[in-house]
Amino acid sequence: MVNIYRLNEFAKLIGKSVQTLQRWDREGILKSHRSKTNRRYYTHDQYLEYIGQKATKGKKNIVYYRVSSSGQKNDSLNQKKAIEQFCIARGIAVTDWLFDIGSGLNYKRKNFMDLMEMVERGEISSIIIAHKDRLVRFGYEWFEGFCCNHGTEIIVMNNESLSPEAEMTKDLLSIIHCFSSRLYGLSKYKKKIKEFIQERSDEDN
Repeated sequence: MVNIYRLNEFAKLIGKSVQTLQRWDREGILKSHRSKTNRRYYTHDQYLEYIGQKATKGKKNIVYYRVSSSGQKNDSLNQKKAIEQFCIARGIAVTDWLFDIGSGLNYKRKNFMDLMEMVERGEISSIIIAHKDRLVRFGYEWFEGFCCNHGTEIIVMNNESLSPEAEMTKDLLSIIHCFSSRLYGLSKYKKKIKEFIQERSDEDN
């Protein structure tokens, strides 16, 4: 499927004004396509050409999986096995497997960054993940929209068992620690928040 951008969408994507694109079209600098109703539109290949990259003909299906620490070896193996079975059942031919060890709050994970760069270059057809938080802990909708705008579908197994609660608790405590270090008076609530999280965890178990 080829991504199509309306005139105003493409202008926003490349950081130019609508008037500039209209002028470029007239002058032949960056010619638009025309719909049956004679409206201008642009393709994702034109975007890639504009930023100095080339579209990839054979798009990939990439599996991405993640754990927070090296001590979660069994979690990573279970995650990979479950996704493998899922892809076989769905008839998805996996091109490559990308794995990271790092928090879902860390957007500078090596393979995660490589994955997003491939998305931007238009190289990926689909990304397969076990659960939304395996990609990112927060802000998933933004990354989903980014991928969609670049012709990539995110396929989520939505397997809750592959989303460790201990990992989420650790990430939440990291956020609390970050803010408690900066905001006066919040640190006194840190112990209470930890106790609350522990109580909720005990209730679930």
